[in-house]
Amino acid sequence: MVDADTVVRLGVVLLGTLVAVVAGALVFIVFPTSLTDLLGVILVLVTALAGARIATGVAGSVAPSYNVAEVAVEGTITRDGGGGIASPPTGPGADDIVEQIERADGDRGAEALLLKLNTPGGQIVPSEDVRLAAEDFDGPTVAYATDVCASGGYDIAAGCDELWAREGSIVGSIGVIGSRVNANDLADRLGLSYEQLTAGEYKDAGTPLKEFEEDERAYLQGLIDDYYDQFVETVAEGRGLDEAAVRDTEARVFLGTEAHEMGLVDDVGTREDVEARLASRLDEPVTVSEFEPQRGLRSRIRGGAQSVAFALGAGLISAFEGDVDGLSFRR
Repeated sequence: MVDADTVVRLGVVLLGTLVAVVAGALVFIVFPTSLTDLLGVILVLVTALAGARIATGVAGSVAPSYNVAEVAVEGTITRDGGGGIASPPTGPGADDIVEQIERADGDRGAEALLLKLNTPGGQIVPSEDVRLAAEDFDGPTVAYATDVCASGGYDIAAGCDELWAREGSIVGSIGVIGSRVNANDLADRLGLSYEQLTAGEYKDAGTPLKEFEEDERAYLQGLIDDYYDQFVETVAEGRGLDEAAVRDTEARVFLGTEAHEMGLVDDVGTREDVEARLASRLDEPVTVSEFEPQRGLRSRIRGGAQSVAFALGAGLISAFEGDVDGLSFRR
């Protein structure tokens, strides 16, 4: 049975094509008497095709052919998704993903959000930005873990109404890691020395070229503990779990079936099962449209430059990257 939206879309396309044909006939055949009939017919056909394409786009806006927007979170989560010196661009960054979710939220056809997760986690604040965007979506939100939904990825899932996984999905890693490269011994062997020129006692805490002082270690560990407390609170609230139970996971990862038994996942199933669940929540058949980043020319050029930079620098080893001097915080 043909639904009303399909009839509307077809009507808009046919009307747009007809208007284009009439306009093309008037412009290229009737009025310019100096043009040959053959050229006029060709131009009419070109105009008709252009009109049909435009009308198809308008029809999609007037009566969308989908009711679920799918947004993917794949690879390491970073602000811009650019990768580093020794790693390739990892895909859309957090800002792009947030833009996709917000665009879906403003789209009249997107009644629900399907967030496909395949990520080991990444930077803390970008992960939280994606989670907050999912929380703000006006409609049912279902996260679906494919291969991996760990750390920052699980943080994002905590912002959705439901989390599904496959039986063999890796789920969890509810913890925070702070790391740095210790290059002090190497500097000594090379005859390099570190001189401190700072304002503020802890400004250079975590710098790779010097050993940790005990008070610096305590200071940085305190930051990690604060991040961890926030993470546990977010997961407990978003997933409806007791904070003690979340801490008892000790940042371990679990297969999908065990994660389900522990309450870390709502259900285990295939993509078809997830779509069936969405159909149940919407009380209508589900058609999914994949939302992708809207990148302008400048962004595409930047992405291409990053790929070239990776190809040229793949043999190099990055010294360090982080949020506090040489210390890197990650979920």
